Amino acid sequence: MQKSRIYWIAQILGWAAYFTISFILEFRGKAIYTNQDVIYYASLVPAAILLTHIYRFIILRQHWLHRPVLTQLMIAIISGYALSIVFLSLRYALNLVIFRQADELTLIEAAIQVINFWFVFFVWSVGYYFYHYLQTIRKVEIQQLKMKATLKEAELNKLKSQLNPHFMFNAMNSIRALIDEDPKKAKEAVTKLSSILRQTLTLEKNKLIPFEREMQLVKDYLDLELIRFEERLHCSYEIEPGSHHYNVPPMILQTLVENAIKHGISNLTEGGMITIRTTLLKNKKLQIEISNSGTYNPEATPASGYGIKNTRDRLAHVFADEASFSIFNEKFFVKTQIVIPLYKN
Repeated sequence: MQKSRIYWIAQILGWAAYFTISFILEFRGKAIYTNQDVIYYASLVPAAILLTHIYRFIILRQHWLHRPVLTQLMIAIISGYALSIVFLSLRYALNLVIFRQADELTLIEAAIQVINFWFVFFVWSVGYYFYHYLQTIRKVEIQQLKMKATLKEAELNKLKSQLNPHFMFNAMNSIRALIDEDPKKAKEAVTKLSSILRQTLTLEKNKLIPFEREMQLVKDYLDLELIRFEERLHCSYEIEPGSHHYNVPPMILQTLVENAIKHGISNLTEGGMITIRTTLLKNKKLQIEISNSGTYNPEATPASGYGIKNTRDRLAHVFADEASFSIFNEKFFVKTQIVIPLYKN
């Protein structure tokens, strides 16, 4: 519908402007012109529209828009001459009807008019072909963008699908260690795990979730680990109130907290502390920092390891270069920082 409206507006305005200019140029040196002259030039507008519309119908019927560019150019050149001759015949007929006399032209004058109108119809053809060429390019670009979006979504789903098995593996190992040592705590841990898994099932379809929802999942996970570590694990939260305006990829913080326990706290005999802190930056981005006791050793825990790689990939897929990720040592703590933009789901 939109294309059809653009076509008719271009047809009417284009031909009306062309013949208005032609009329002005022909009579600018003459003192008077008759009503017949006005009617004659006005009648040329629908005649040109009708002729080019028929030509458009032939183009679509013969599928010339799908031909190679050089073939289209040759068609435009040949068609321009055919349209010019037909249009001059229409002009002759209109002249005869309106002025009641034939328009006497010499062979040379007729040839000049054929060439003049050939140029006009050639420009019309090139414009029409070029418009559809741009439309084709746009369609291809849209298809490519859709394909990229589909691939991106598939990659994100793949990354998210890695989370539950990985999380389950670690959680079940933790519970298994408690079964012989303290069956009551093991039972409590299973109940907590069941609650966490119920939450994660509702996150699978989301690309982003509210930060506070992710934090609730993290707290539930740490409660599960507190059952296992008891006094060896201490948790602290320093969350700025404005943090709830932000959205994060599901389980992205939980994965980093899980890594902090697996590679940091669990390796320390006396245990340690995990602190989760948020800071609202001046550029309206949110900095999330996870700090845990221990030392980060890239050789023992390479940057390409599961948790870090998964985090980097997911941030890149969702936020592109608007987000950043870093991990470093600071005194006796390992600090992991994520900076994300204010992004609507």
